Amino acid sequence: MTMVLAGGEGKRLHPLTRSRAKPAVPFGGHYRLIDFVLSNLTNAQFHHIAVLTQYKSHSLDKHLSQTWRLSPILGNYVTPVPAQMRRGPQWYSGSADAIFQNLNILDDERPDHVIVFGADHIYRMDPRQMLDAHIASGAGVTVAGIQVPIADATDFGVIDAYASGVIRAFVEKPAVPPPLPGDPTKAFASMGSYIFKADVLERVIRADADLEDSRHDLGGNIIPTLVGEGDAYVYDYADNKVPGQSPREVGYWRDVGTIDSYYEASMDLISLDPIFDLYNAEWPIRTWQPTYPPAKFIHNEDERRGEAVNSMVSSGSVVSGGRVVQSILSPLVRVNSYADIQGSILLENVDIGRGAIVRNAIIDKNVRVPAEMEIGVDLDADRKRFTVSDNGIVVIGKNDILD
Repeated sequence: MTMVLAGGEGKRLHPLTRSRAKPAVPFGGHYRLIDFVLSNLTNAQFHHIAVLTQYKSHSLDKHLSQTWRLSPILGNYVTPVPAQMRRGPQWYSGSADAIFQNLNILDDERPDHVIVFGADHIYRMDPRQMLDAHIASGAGVTVAGIQVPIADATDFGVIDAYASGVIRAFVEKPAVPPPLPGDPTKAFASMGSYIFKADVLERVIRADADLEDSRHDLGGNIIPTLVGEGDAYVYDYADNKVPGQSPREVGYWRDVGTIDSYYEASMDLISLDPIFDLYNAEWPIRTWQPTYPPAKFIHNEDERRGEAVNSMVSSGSVVSGGRVVQSILSPLVRVNSYADIQGSILLENVDIGRGAIVRNAIIDKNVRVPAEMEIGVDLDADRKRFTVSDNGIVVIGKNDILD
């Protein structure tokens, strides 16, 4: 049984999360963030998946219903589950509370083990290998850990484990992270992915629900409890190998929780030799493919040539006499004559007017950029009307009207 936690607000991704849940944020042209975890699970033949939703979930619910319809005749499903308010008229107060409010699912399914994964990371993983390691360890919970430079570990929950894999301490964002055994330059950071024995999960979740001072958080409360009981084990993500994966991609995992991390992960997709390969047919990332016509490039004059270089262009898009460089065009994007797009991500149904210039920007759905407008050229001017990230990425929200 799998529970995918998809209820986060994603405040640091604003304005991309202004009208949608973080797992529903588009990524890489056709995809949504949630497609990566669901592809990993279904590729590994896990087909009983409850997606626990909460904030602004309409877009996410629609995507799940359109895309992730597994065969009901075989008893398979991916289903969104909103807060069921089993503790009173309130939404989820934390990731542990989300599971507590849905313990009835475990009563119905009666699984031996429960996979609990997040919904908003970019990675390729075979979770069955993690399950095998979990069963072999005999632990109540197995926590997926990724090796990170110790200087970066202060941003994560950090795992201090014996060489055997048994976790002896789990600390959230420590000032002095404990290093890996035998390698003082690295630490084990929690990926927020867990596998529990079902009976252990139910016991600790019920006990936590009665604690008034608990944040009801898996990483903050549940995992430390099981560590204290000596019943937690770490799974090294570096040991996970999937078919068709290059050696460079092994261990690739990105938390795209900020505008800058989202932008950097997107730009990697269109680099000359990307670390994360969307074109791996042996472990595909699946999504809904709309029935739009193929992309089209028109006009072939010296100053008016429809072209895209080092870019991804999705179906339904038209590059009409404009130039696109190092950018991602989602479906139904139109780039009109003499426009110049560089280092940018244009989401669905964006229209770039004649002669407009767009640099290092993310433009959300249904935005029309007027002719001759400049975006990303003068950041001081852009900060007065748009969101600009720490690294100078200009972000324009869904349906915003520009003039």
